[in-house]
Amino acid sequence: MKRARRHAAIGALCGLLALSACDSGALSEDERAKIASLSIDALGPVPPSPGNRFADDPRAADFGRRLFFDEGLSGTGTVSCATCHNPDRQFQDGLPRGVGVAETDRRTMPLAGAAWNIWQFWDGRRDSLWAQALTPLEDQREHAGNRTAYARYIAEAYAGTYEEIFGPLPDLSQAPENASPLGTETERADWSAMAPEQREAVNRVFADIGKAIAAFERTLAPPETRFDRFARAMAAGQQPAGNAAFSDLELEGLRLFIGKASCLECHNGPRLTDDHFHNTGVPPAEGLPEDLGRATGIAAVQSDPFNCLGRHSDATPEACEALRFMKRDATAMERAYKTPSLRGVAGRPPYMHAGQIASLEAVIDHYSSAPDAVSGQSEIRGVVFTDRGRQALIAFLKTLDPSGP
Repeated sequence: MKRARRHAAIGALCGLLALSACDSGALSEDERAKIASLSIDALGPVPPSPGNRFADDPRAADFGRRLFFDEGLSGTGTVSCATCHNPDRQFQDGLPRGVGVAETDRRTMPLAGAAWNIWQFWDGRRDSLWAQALTPLEDQREHAGNRTAYARYIAEAYAGTYEEIFGPLPDLSQAPENASPLGTETERADWSAMAPEQREAVNRVFADIGKAIAAFERTLAPPETRFDRFARAMAAGQQPAGNAAFSDLELEGLRLFIGKASCLECHNGPRLTDDHFHNTGVPPAEGLPEDLGRATGIAAVQSDPFNCLGRHSDATPEACEALRFMKRDATAMERAYKTPSLRGVAGRPPYMHAGQIASLEAVIDHYSSAPDAVSGQSEIRGVVFTDRGRQALIAFLKTLDPSGP
């Protein structure tokens, strides 16, 4: 229960409280420090990716960009990474749940800033961008392809580019056209029938596909917002003006966010996320299979053959601290999902891991009523808030939209 009390106002937005309009006067030194901590200017360089030695190779990034938009990397020839991660929509799709070859069970996450993530996906079932990039390729509702088909496609369409970056392609002439340990029954049988050295060769090319796509995705930094311009002016001791100025309502919302609303419990740092997992009592999406969130993600990331400790990782075991020392108590993580970044949040409805909540107003209502979790322990408790407080917080969140003025 200590943990529940500590995270009284947590989740995809944060808990709200009974507050009337805040004084829009001078900000205190503490408030200024908190604002500075959220600014894009506080975002350090892209962290290293120990498992991907090509992570910062410009050639790999350019190759990854081409693969990201290539519909040939799908079983149907109609789906690319950009199908769900649309550059014109913050590398997201605006749908309740992602749709590739078919509809999936979870909402598409935006990619800008994903290189700073410790864990990937809502349940953290992958521990790197390159391992994450591989997962949709073999999912039958996303790209619906298979491992040997992808390796063969690279050899046919990109042999010269691949070899310039990764070295000679293996001989794939004896590999089945369609085989995968995760595919159809026939594909799995054909994969099992392959010689170990054949499977190893295919896996190496497959891993390199993920490493190239990740190298491109690492170039997608969060864009500057009006909040960042406001924060920069404040840090310089200037009065924010023009496209950096805040209205009284926006300033009140910011003060709620960094103060009594306790949003910083989870939405902290320049990406406004703690990169951890929380049960906030979000109801399951109707008609979908049971989803226990991080409780199942723990085992999935440990068993992933492409994780930091896997054979095709370029990392030493000592560099895999997140995986080696992660929390493994699945019971404590039941129906816990990763805290999403709030950058651009106003332009990305619907909300939650399966698009269960349609609007920011409805999200506020959820955190106000604080329903019990279907299972596991919710970390929020109900609070009361004024109409002015609700309006102010939403007004502030809109300043985090990269499309804002």
